[in-house]
Amino acid sequence: MKVRIINKSRHPLPDYATPLSAGMDIRANLPDNLILGPLERALIPTGLYISLPEGYEAQMRPRSGLALKQGITLLNTPGTIDADYRGEIGVILVNLSSDYVTIKDGDRICQMVVTSHSRVEWEPVETLDDTERGAGGFGHTGKE
Repeated sequence: MKVRIINKSRHPLPDYATPLSAGMDIRANLPDNLILGPLERALIPTGLYISLPEGYEAQMRPRSGLALKQGITLLNTPGTIDADYRGEIGVILVNLSSDYVTIKDGDRICQMVVTSHSRVEWEPVETLDDTERGAGGFGHTGKE
């Protein structure tokens, strides 16, 4: 699938790290280093603008290594980029560690997964069909 993209950053286009990767690395596009203190969050610009086809979305997801090693993750994950959005892609990073973390220009800060999605048409009813699970939720399957 071809997706139109404008790259106003100083970095290469997002790409897949391996042939079977689902996500593409997204880089910070910063004029200066940004220091995130413990529990601080910031909107990080990417310099990227995309035009997705109808029926698709881009999901912004954390990078596991950044989360494990530095405590940096995305505050709203997955962040959704809709097919009709044309603004710059921004990524809300949060520092969940107890240390100060420096985000530098060009750092790989998250990954983007482009995927199709469905739209629903609601059908109001008075009852739903029964299942074995029923209304059980919030960890009920772990109890015996």
